Amino acid sequence: MAKSTEKEPKQKAYDASSITVLEGLEPVRKRPGMYIGTTGPEGLHHLVWEIFDNARDEAMAGRCDDIEVALLPDGYVRVADNGNGIPVGIHPKTKVSALETIMTVLHAGGKFDNEAYKVSGGLHGVGASVVNALSEHTKVVVHQDGGMHVQEYKIGKPLAKVKKIGTSKEHGTIVLFKPDITIFKEGIEWNLEKIVTHLRQQAYLVKGVRISIIDAQTAKEAFETDTIFLREKKLDVPSTTFYFEGGLKSLVAFYNKHQTPVHKNIFYVDREQDKVMVEIALQYVDDITPRITAFANNTYNSEGGTHITGFKTSLTRSLNTYGRNANILKEKDENFTGDDVLEGITAVVSVKLPEIQFEGQTKAKLGSMEAQGAVSTVFGEAFNAFLEENPDDARAIINKVLLALKARKAAKAAKDSVLRKGALEGMTLPGKLADCQTKSAEESEIFIVEGDSAGGTAKMGRDRRTQAILPLRGKILNVERARIDKMLASEQVRNLVVALGTAIGDVFDLSKLRYHKIIIATDADVDGAHIRTLILTLFYRHFRAILDGGFVYIAQPPLYKISKGKAVAYAYSDPEKDAALKEMGVAPTEVAIVGEEGDDETPEEEATVAKKAVKAHVQRYKGLGEMNASELWETTMDPSRRVLKQVTVDDAAAADHIFDVLMGTDVAVRKSFIQSNARLANLDV
Repeated sequence: MAKSTEKEPKQKAYDASSITVLEGLEPVRKRPGMYIGTTGPEGLHHLVWEIFDNARDEAMAGRCDDIEVALLPDGYVRVADNGNGIPVGIHPKTKVSALETIMTVLHAGGKFDNEAYKVSGGLHGVGASVVNALSEHTKVVVHQDGGMHVQEYKIGKPLAKVKKIGTSKEHGTIVLFKPDITIFKEGIEWNLEKIVTHLRQQAYLVKGVRISIIDAQTAKEAFETDTIFLREKKLDVPSTTFYFEGGLKSLVAFYNKHQTPVHKNIFYVDREQDKVMVEIALQYVDDITPRITAFANNTYNSEGGTHITGFKTSLTRSLNTYGRNANILKEKDENFTGDDVLEGITAVVSVKLPEIQFEGQTKAKLGSMEAQGAVSTVFGEAFNAFLEENPDDARAIINKVLLALKARKAAKAAKDSVLRKGALEGMTLPGKLADCQTKSAEESEIFIVEGDSAGGTAKMGRDRRTQAILPLRGKILNVERARIDKMLASEQVRNLVVALGTAIGDVFDLSKLRYHKIIIATDADVDGAHIRTLILTLFYRHFRAILDGGFVYIAQPPLYKISKGKAVAYAYSDPEKDAALKEMGVAPTEVAIVGEEGDDETPEEEATVAKKAVKAHVQRYKGLGEMNASELWETTMDPSRRVLKQVTVDDAAAADHIFDVLMGTDVAVRKSFIQSNARLANLDV
């Protein structure tokens, strides 16, 4: 091979001049994901949580009992509280206002020395400055010591010094900000339901604090005030207010409102141990799924942490001790395991501590070791007393756990029997699976297809190298309340488990997943939606790690095929169909609608006239089986042209509730849910 005669550029020496120093808030704008996790919708809403957390920390310090969050026009958010107000005096080190320091300097705040705040859930003082850095405009108004002070910022930089603009009889802080569209490129769209859900949760966690949410996105007059609370203007806009005195006890009751409790009284304790405040509530319900929600300094810990470890250990020890002492657990019986005591439990564990450590910037997991011992001690003492003082509740709980133990042993025996027969361990792939040729999981994908007809078409149209097809016959087992032994007795479920390769239950191994794209492809009708829900229930309850890993997708086959001469277009919605017809120069009166290929739906008496006017044909697909192999490839399977929706679980508690309602046994609750949400459904009738 001929060598190039062109000289390679000389590499720059790595010396002191190679080091880039980012000034002020530049690191936040350079790497926003390091501070808020993502610049997608989750990161966008994280900005609201950060400013709200500062107000909530005022409430936790006993200086605030009213917080208001308002969504305003043009993507603005306004968070106000009646706390002491951010200090506006000159900071001795920065020589500018403390307000400006807090809003423009990373790691500046009142949450480091434990004097102003005993506990804090914020990002150790970086929250406000991060929000400021990622906003195109921010305005802070402080009512303090009889005066009203203001400062405005553009992408984190102050437009002027802090200025006193008048007198005030109020006290508190107002933060108005508009996220920067150049950072949040997916758009500035607020999810009101998400915000309401998050703030409702916070209202339970901070007893006696009023939290209001105002949707004033269409009210221009909402900008015309610097008073603490917008609601004083009596805007004619939707609003929601939360105020709870019961704390976590009320939250457990809320979580269980669609469940059947096993015992009457909700356990509750709120006590301090070694400077750690511990608050726990729990109640068992007639279900097999555990629901444990964890908070540290009022921040939700999706991955739990040391406080949950302490809780689980103490719970298992207490129930084993009580079971033995009450002679419910006999000498020949084995001890309850951690899985036994968690079956059907709804529990909320909250700790508040001065020096808090999270594993990761987004605070998903608590790492403070002192929380483990404090929770174990406080919960153990209080729960033992609860069991002794409430013998009926205690017996109901022990019987529930004993049933779980027996079911676990029976399920293990049944599962072992299945495994011995080679259904899983033998890895004998199901006969209906048309596997792909590649052995690389990263480039492999499996289509879970409804019915043999669509399965046959998909097998003919696929890319055999990377695409596998697994047809499912009809509706699979509803696994919402099914144990593993019953699930594995279902051929449809077993086929899917074997095809995935991860096994299930305590032997589940995500690293053995055979396909990194699992695509659910069902018909666009009610039956198809039901089958899709059943499959998603299976993944949510027994393959949650696959969902969390982002491996599950829903195929989006087109609703229409539009033909004009040799020109063909596909449309995934009515607006797309209309746009395609317009682009082809076809008027609505010049279209023939066909249900199946060649089946003209035009009424007989109008057929002669209609055929003269027809310029285009529109075929309405009612199922995947109506497509031929080339159409299915072009529209649904070709990676360069298809449309897929990735399945995510943004709010586990909300998802858990929906699965309970839709797939559970309470018909009345399911009927009520359907009636309440029927207007949101997109039905093909």
